[in-house]
Amino acid sequence: MEIKQTRIFKSTYKRLFSKQRKSVDHAIRLIIENPSIGEQKKSDLSEVFVYKFKVDAQLYLLAYTFDPVTLTLIMLGVHENFYRDLKRMPYLKK
Repeated sequence: MEIKQTRIFKSTYKRLFSKQRKSVDHAIRLIIENPSIGEQKKSDLSEVFVYKFKVDAQLYLLAYTFDPVTLTLIMLGVHENFYRDLKRMPYLKK
């Protein structure tokens, strides 16, 4: 499976501490093994899945899309304003 990253995901990932990166890497491995592990969103975000995981006591959300060939990591962040920012992503506009 080919893994693609959006610019926003890359920049957020770069700013993480090493312990946080390890948790994100583990979450990505789980998603690769079972892409439907995340919760599929509804309405205008219907093609997006969101996987929730904890780093220390902080809840992180990882938004992604997938098809049989490609896994696209869209956005990573904490819950505050996550869905608002996700809806504004140019990647999802049609």
